[in-house]
Order: sequence, then structure tokens, then C-alpha cells
Amino acid sequence: MIRDTPHFEALRADIRAFVRERWHPLEEQVSRDNDIPLDVVDELRRKGYFGWSIPEAYGGLGLTTEELVLCAMELSQSSVALRARVGTNTGIGSEALVADGTEAQKQRWLPRMATGELTGCLALTEPEAGSEASNVQTTARREGDHYVLNGSKRFITNAPVADVFTVIARTEDGSKGSKGVSAFLVERGPGLTTGAPYRMMGQAGSFVSDVHFDECRVHADQLIGGREGMGFQTVMKVLNKQRLHLAALCTGPAIRMLDLAMAHTSGRNQFGQAVADFQLVQAMIADSRTEIYAARSMILEAARARDRGEDVALSASMCKYFASEMCGRVADRAVQMFGGSGYVADFSPIERYYRDVRLFRLYEGTSQIHQLNIAKLALREAGAR
Repeated sequence: MIRDTPHFEALRADIRAFVRERWHPLEEQVSRDNDIPLDVVDELRRKGYFGWSIPEAYGGLGLTTEELVLCAMELSQSSVALRARVGTNTGIGSEALVADGTEAQKQRWLPRMATGELTGCLALTEPEAGSEASNVQTTARREGDHYVLNGSKRFITNAPVADVFTVIARTEDGSKGSKGVSAFLVERGPGLTTGAPYRMMGQAGSFVSDVHFDECRVHADQLIGGREGMGFQTVMKVLNKQRLHLAALCTGPAIRMLDLAMAHTSGRNQFGQAVADFQLVQAMIADSRTEIYAARSMILEAARARDRGEDVALSASMCKYFASEMCGRVADRAVQMFGGSGYVADFSPIERYYRDVRLFRLYEGTSQIHQLNIAKLALREAGAR
């Protein structure tokens, strides 16, 4: 539930103003430079944006899931680099620690993540562990009071700028699947290196790269929860919440693209009337607005269910699948409504948004993996009746 409504509404208003007044004028610069100005990152720190979902006891805002997704929908009405810079700290970079960390671990890292002093990330995906996330090959062997990590991770958001990594590694020799997988908090240092940021289709200003572990020594007190073999269960907790978060982060850009398309078609005349007055254009507006409303409604209902303590594995998967596909459809319609101007980067930001949002249908589980997951969970639910 939303607590202290005036205070929360003030937070949303602040996010809305920051996005429109501060970020939108910078989007072209961020895209061109492939970087976010340091003064903007410092401003995000001062505003507390890095600590939205970190509990208040550790210096964060302690937002509920419903509050988090509402804030995410405001923040993401912008180029993706903005939400990527703070998003790992408010999501996958801290959630394993929030969900399963020991009190000592939480006290050690969460306050500095809440202030943005530390940037966190989740190092799960590997060359052979993508859609089959349990096929982890990175190893962590025990040596006295330490674990020694070896292996590589791929497609890790914020890896080039991260200070602390939630790393999933195999601690049991010969184990397969999710068995024998553990989670660690690893600070940047000897034995951990990150590759150069990838050159990507879109999402300029969002840094993504490989992460390599070469005899990386980690103290045993950095094993999340202090128990081996619990890593995959921890990751599933992280991903169930993150899929709701990401679904909201897909919805914000769709809202922004539709707003831009409606403004453009309302201001452009053809055949003696505004382009927005043509019925086939209005059909695209109607379809986009309806799908945005549907995604928002789904996400809020699932978020409220999670806040009530219910199992949201199925609903979170449906939200991520629908919202990411919806965003792609809205992007395509927006380019169509802009016409040639939507294809030319010099004339509108739609071309950039179109490329940026394509990734949504791939990470945190591809759409096809979510289709399989939804069907599996739906059949299991039906069989339990």
C-alpha cells in the first residue's frame, strides 16, 4: 500500500520535474557522448534516487513494491540511460542483499548503496547461462576463510561502473542445474576485472560489459545469507521483484513515445487537417493508449499482491512479457506516426527510443522464456485445483 500519500506524491512530483526539466534537455548529449555528466549523477545521489527500495533502517526510502513501480513509471519517461544508472541499486544490485543478506552484510553495504556511494550490479548471466540461468559455470572453491572465484559473466548492466557485484557461482563440485549454486557480494578489486563497455544498438549512456574472475579471493562472510547452495533461490526472489520493476520501466518509455507522437501529429498538417485527425492515426493512438493502460493496471495489481505477501511468480512473468512487448508495439506505431521524421535522428528522439526499447524483450528473460514460464505456472496452478 502507499503510505503517507502527500509525501509520496511529492516524491513523484520531484521525479516528474527532474525528468522533464533536467533530463530531457540532456538526452541528445548523453546519446552523443555515451556518458552521463557527473553532476547529474551527484544530483541523483542527493535526491536519494539510488535508495528507493532499500529499507529505511539502512538509509533508503523503503518504498513498497507498489510505490517503486509508480516511481519507475515516472523515471523511465526518459531515455533508458537515466533509469539504468540508478536502477541496479533500486533493483537487482541490492535486492539479493535485502532479501537474504545477514544483518552484518546489510549494515556493511546497504547504507552506501542507498546514498549512491556504491553502485551495485547483478552478475548472473554467462556465455552458457542465459535463458538457462541455472547453467552457471563460474566456480567458487572454499579455501579456509575464503572462497576463490573463477569464471566469466556476460551482459552485466553497470558492470563498468559498479563497485560491488552480486555474483552467482557454483560452490559444489559436479553439481548441475540450480543445485550447489551460491550468491556472493564481491567488491571491485584484485581478481575481478570488467571488459570495455559494449557497442550496442541502443541505450547509449548505459554501461554494459563482461565481468571476469581470475582467482578472485572473497572472504566467507561475503557469502549472502552465510549458507551455501541458496544462490538460485535468492536469484528467483530478486527476479520476481525485478520483473515487476522492469515492467514498470517498460511502461514509462511507452508513455513518453505516445506523448511525443500525439504532439507531433497534432501539430503537423496534411491535406488541410492535423495528422492526428485522420482515423487510421487515431487507431494507433487508441491501441497504444489502451495497451499502456492495460500494462499499468497489471503491474499495479501484481505489485500490490507482492506487498500483501502473495506469490507473484506467475503475475510478474506476465507483467514483464506483456509490458515489454507492448512497449515495442508502441515504439513501432510512434515511428509510423512521425513518418520520415521518426526515422531520422536529426528530426526527433523517436528513432533513439525505438532502438533503446528493443532490449526490453530480451533481458530479465526473453519473451519466449516468459511464454514458457507462464504456461508452466498456469498448468501447475490448474493441476492444483
